[in-house]
Amino acid sequence: AVGMATDIPPHNLTEVGNACIALLDNPDLTLDELINIIPAPDFPTAAEIISSKKDIYDCYQNGRGSIRMRATYEREDSDIIITNLPFQVSGSKIQEQIASQMLSKKLPLVSDIRDESDHENPTRVVITPKSNRVDIDALMAHLFATTDLERSYRVNLNMIGLDHKPQVKNLKAILTEWLIFRRQTVRRRLAFRLNKVIDRLHILEGLLIAFLNIDEVIAIIRHEEKPKLVLMERFELSDRQAEAILELKLRQLAKLEEIKIRSEQDELAKERKILEALLNSSKKLTTLIKNEIQADIEMFGDKRKSNVVVRGEAKALKETDLVSVEAITIVLSEKGWIRAAKGHDIDPTSLSYKSGDQFLCAVKGKSNQSLVILDSTGRAYTLAAHALPSARGQGEPLTGHINPPSGANFVGMMLADNTAHFLIASDAGYGFIVTFSDIQTKNRAGKVLLSLPKASEPLPPTPVLDPENDMLVAITNEGRLLAFPVKELPTLNKGKGNKIISIPSAKAASREELVTHLAVINPNANLDLTAGKRSLKLRPQDLAHYHGERGRRGNKLPRGLQKVDEIKLDV
Repeated sequence: AVGMATDIPPHNLTEVGNACIALLDNPDLTLDELINIIPAPDFPTAAEIISSKKDIYDCYQNGRGSIRMRATYEREDSDIIITNLPFQVSGSKIQEQIASQMLSKKLPLVSDIRDESDHENPTRVVITPKSNRVDIDALMAHLFATTDLERSYRVNLNMIGLDHKPQVKNLKAILTEWLIFRRQTVRRRLAFRLNKVIDRLHILEGLLIAFLNIDEVIAIIRHEEKPKLVLMERFELSDRQAEAILELKLRQLAKLEEIKIRSEQDELAKERKILEALLNSSKKLTTLIKNEIQADIEMFGDKRKSNVVVRGEAKALKETDLVSVEAITIVLSEKGWIRAAKGHDIDPTSLSYKSGDQFLCAVKGKSNQSLVILDSTGRAYTLAAHALPSARGQGEPLTGHINPPSGANFVGMMLADNTAHFLIASDAGYGFIVTFSDIQTKNRAGKVLLSLPKASEPLPPTPVLDPENDMLVAITNEGRLLAFPVKELPTLNKGKGNKIISIPSAKAASREELVTHLAVINPNANLDLTAGKRSLKLRPQDLAHYHGERGRRGNKLPRGLQKVDEIKLDV
């Protein structure tokens, strides 16, 4: 024995019947015309069929494909009421799937789910959102994508046809073959009935002869040793007729029986005429088949339950879309311990740190944003901001979330929307602009973002608010300052970048001269420099003295601000 897979979905009897009648009227109907009558399968539940017309057409044309069903819902005050579920999906299964997401904290947008189905409401699953601000359509799209509220059903129209062989057939071939089979079946039924009628008429003819000659028949039966043979010879009867006469009961010899026989003969003669007409006329046989199909439609047919509706594709919400959006400040220590505090009014330097550790850097943003961390080897790592430990403690080591190279340190962080831009540079004076979405990665080992020239180290990333108009200010430890438009730097996904400020190769190799500070400023902003106890305010007109082409040496800062231990920028 060989098992053959087949998946034929249920259909609406009324639609299939009407399609068969249409094919009987016009055998040359196209598949497109048939699909106008049978638009899709019809399942026992009133959930929506959301497959595209093309997908349904492909199913009926090729005999293979899939049909998607989606639950229907309505809003009742602040609750979501699931009113119809896909075929073979139970309310308890949906409740279990949603509750599982809630317990695993993957669905914080929902506060409660319950099944209120009863005899009056066979399907009533109630979902309560966490607040009135929840986007119901987005939440339901997420549930359609992650639960059985939306299901796909395989279609494989594999069946045994008139040739007694399994074959995958299209819709027209199935209906056409069934009509051929139906015509054969009706013809055999009529022929069988006609044979029965002819046989009964033959017997009735013999019984009538017996009633017309009742006295002689009785005498033969009483006096002859083999009355059957004598009856057959005397009245020219067949064996069946003679046997029927001998089986007559005395009560059937009444005068009324003759009247019944003649009446039955008349009725059967009429039926015989009708049957012979049907069997001898293909047109009349077709009309009979149509009338029988129409009678079945009227007796058993009903309206379509599963409406065909055009819906958009359901997409699961990203993890960041499911979390509540809050202002946060992320703090990183020099030894790589990280934590997130709610709000932007946090003083990260006042937090407690482990012995021998201290504050390195902090960034401000929202809890639904991604965090990118840059290490001393030029690699970038991505973490979800909402998943970071609370700042109530001292945080957690980054090595528990990512796998940096041995000996690597962390130099800076970026927390922003995907469309934000940052300046990525090395202290050798090379850099480029990146789009935040292009530098994210799911790899715990990170991705190479900045290629470092020999004997150089990366500088902390710098936000770029307006790539077309902002100015870039670069300062070296020898007190050289160069300012030029940010747009002169290329936008890359990774690499070494272009030269920002020129540093002699000998000094760069020995790290005698290097870039210590980079600032991206509005052209109309003031720039405050602090060196020790001295400070200098550079207004836009003052800064014009340091403007130059990208990659130049820049101009020296005033005496006393050239060789300093520390330069602070206050933009």
